[in-house]
Amino acid sequence: MTRRNAVLGITAAAATLARPSILRAQSAGRIVVVGGGFGGAACARALKGAQKNTQVILIEPNAVYTSCPFSNAVIAGLRDIEAQQFGYDKIAADGVTVIGQAVTTIDPERRSVVTKDGVALPYDRLVLSPGIDFHFEALPGYDEAASEKMPHAWKAGAQTLLLRRQLEAMADGGTVAIAIPANPSRCPPAPYERASLIAHYLKANKPRSKVLVLDAKDSFSQQRLFEKAWKELYGDMIERIGLSQGGRVTSVDPSTKTIVTEFGNYTPDVANVIPPQRAGHVAELAGAADATGWCPIDPVTFESKLARNVHVIGDACLGGGIPKSASAASTQGKACAAAIEALLAGRTPEPPRLTGVCYNTVAPGYGFSLAGNYQPRGDIFAEVEGGATSPVDAPRELRAREAAEAEHWFQTITTDTFG
Repeated sequence: MTRRNAVLGITAAAATLARPSILRAQSAGRIVVVGGGFGGAACARALKGAQKNTQVILIEPNAVYTSCPFSNAVIAGLRDIEAQQFGYDKIAADGVTVIGQAVTTIDPERRSVVTKDGVALPYDRLVLSPGIDFHFEALPGYDEAASEKMPHAWKAGAQTLLLRRQLEAMADGGTVAIAIPANPSRCPPAPYERASLIAHYLKANKPRSKVLVLDAKDSFSQQRLFEKAWKELYGDMIERIGLSQGGRVTSVDPSTKTIVTEFGNYTPDVANVIPPQRAGHVAELAGAADATGWCPIDPVTFESKLARNVHVIGDACLGGGIPKSASAASTQGKACAAAIEALLAGRTPEPPRLTGVCYNTVAPGYGFSLAGNYQPRGDIFAEVEGGATSPVDAPRELRAREAAEAEHWFQTITTDTFG
């Protein structure tokens, strides 16, 4: 999306929204979706596809969305950032009104959203897909300023490129430290994929260097697969220190690039600090986040337990067994659209059956995956039968095939979401 197109889109949207009485007369309802990532964009497209006479508004301040899946390959120099970037032109062409503004106020009682330019948007149903924000208070010494010296790269874009530049500037023989928080966290296996691909870059370009993983957990998703790949591909280049060995990071000092753990201090050449997380700030504006920082929901309708007529999808919600991933967000967005369609029609929504798949690429041509199925159980999603994970002792041919499948999955989900 060009800047000119983005401005024209905002202007046209504002002109349209200036005629709410006409819109109400012509539509079966107005649904506002805040957040244009995999969850929000998928939800908006599904809503518009199901109900042509329902007005669907997607509010997203960024004209270009930069995808987190496959951004680790950008850090390792295997992919250009442009391959991660997608616009909203095709979503708008589907009939969704796309507004390029930040949201400043949400009033669930009055069912109103106010954008940064002061436009108030009434809604019948509101969908929040705000992704994650960082819980800076939980990691003393770390804040936005610190992230310019010790990048998190956990929101793809400028931080991704910053970490890449730091790796390129590091001398051979240096140490890259990756600080990994406890769960819940966005895409739990992704830090270990990052460690793998950074090791791949170092092995090819700075072979005397090492990767130090400081982990606030003792175990992690697909651990046996990762550790087997590390040994096979990288020897002793990757060292992981888990929770019980003192791997939890308790504070940082960006002035000296020092990482403090319970058992000792580290001053690496490159420090990738992934801080604790919580739901995106928009969820707080709506009063949908609880004391944990995440959003409890009804798993059948995705409606917030704290704010009526507000639905929360994607990384921000408390989903139980379903992971915080692009795949999960996309399937939640579509299921939420179906639930809203039923609610507007006066029907009882059907309990959804969600699927989620997570691919990890630990080197070019070497990948593995984890797939799961999830259904509502009480107040959360629980995993049900039908899931699968890659075998630990698979031949290299299977690893190559799964790496290719990962590429195909990314092409499919981005086309399905952004057109």
